[in-house]
Amino acid sequence: MGLLTDEIRAWIGREVTYHAPEEIGRASIRYFATAVGDDNPLYRNDEYAGEAGYASAIAPPTLICETCQYIDAAADEHGYVGHTWDLPLSNCRLIRVGNDYEFFQPTVPDSVLTVTWRLESIDERSYAKGGTQLFVVSFAQYHDQQRTLLATNRETIVYQPIA
Repeated sequence: MGLLTDEIRAWIGREVTYHAPEEIGRASIRYFATAVGDDNPLYRNDEYAGEAGYASAIAPPTLICETCQYIDAAADEHGYVGHTWDLPLSNCRLIRVGNDYEFFQPTVPDSVLTVTWRLESIDERSYAKGGTQLFVVSFAQYHDQQRTLLATNRETIVYQPIA
């Protein structure tokens, strides 16, 4: 019996939307830039950002895709606060195998995010160690409080049986 059951297949097309409880903020932008080792003054200095044509400092592009600030929830049993589909699968590990980001507008400190995730597809494929694994593709759209599309993210996660 494979992993892709009718119950799992029924998850395709599901959507969930998260509304951030507050703006991204300068501190988050600064901390993220520091964490990824990017000292670009666009992320810290309003004057420099103004000279580059921005109204204020901006966030590193991937901040909104990698932060979970838009979710106002308790941590799960692993300490994670972020989006997950919680597919009804047991004895599988999750492996993040790819993201395809597209950025449209910069995120600024006063951006308040709304993120909508949609489960696009679930495909079952052969696994080198025998059996099958699931490739789950989700699509996220990130908007600010003016409903401006800031970015999209197509993410692929593999659910792989634990031997």
